[in-house]
Amino acid sequence: QVQLVESGGGLVQPGGSLRLSCAASGSIVRINDMGWYRQAPGKQRELVATVASGGSTNYAGSVKGRFTISRDNAKKMVYLQMDSLKPEDTAVYYCNADLIPVIGRRADYWGQGTQVTISS
Repeated sequence: QVQLVESGGGLVQPGGSLRLSCAASGSIVRINDMGWYRQAPGKQRELVATVASGGSTNYAGSVKGRFTISRDNAKKMVYLQMDSLKPEDTAVYYCNADLIPVIGRRADYWGQGTQVTISS
């Protein structure tokens, strides 16, 4: 069974940094795009950043220049380095992967989410 497990969330002061990690596990044939999304209270889930299997990246305008997404294909992991954090970055952050499992069809998989809180 395919799973995505995030780690690295927490409480930091404005201007601080956090690094999120997400590990994909299970019987996987191929992982295409991986990414991070977030959902703040009372708001819809939104794209933060994505990274393709070849390394090309895409960022939401609100995080460009502050966040960096990367991946390790051999370890089936994706990371989100978040710098210069702002209170408006507070949200539950979700890992996402477009992947093909050994059993089943290509689909989007989601992690359980990790809370990021930016507050003084």
